Amino acid sequence: MPKRLLLVALFVAVAGCASPPPASVHTHNPSSSTLQGDASRPAQAQWIRTELYFSVGSIDGKDGAVSPARWREFLDQEVTSRFPDGFSVLDAYGQWRDKGAKEPERLSTKVIVILHENSAKNGANIEAIRLAYKRITGDLSVLRLSQPAEVSF
Repeated sequence: MPKRLLLVALFVAVAGCASPPPASVHTHNPSSSTLQGDASRPAQAQWIRTELYFSVGSIDGKDGAVSPARWREFLDQEVTSRFPDGFSVLDAYGQWRDKGAKEPERLSTKVIVILHENSAKNGANIEAIRLAYKRITGDLSVLRLSQPAEVSF
């Protein structure tokens, strides 16, 4: 009898591990490749893809490097607070040459990609993020690229 009880307990434990994820996140029978019925992300909205390019220091790690902890703090305080629905951060290499310089400046770079509705509020939030980073780091600029985007969730 104890052996049978042990087998039943083992079966219940294993069966619990195989339960499907919450329906709000995943589906096993999609009727469409897009998320349906999400009123907070209307299909008819005019969407913008904005990329922001941030120098986090020279590639040799010497001058003015922004630590990973400081970068996360910036994301939490300045970006997530303005775009809580999400964004992506990419690691990149960048370089540019100032007028009259013989060599380009080679930079470790972070790129934030934000997909957002085209609104004055979102535009102001983007500019606030750029200004905050310039104030924090003393950088002269944060490159912004914005273009229309066809978005589907």
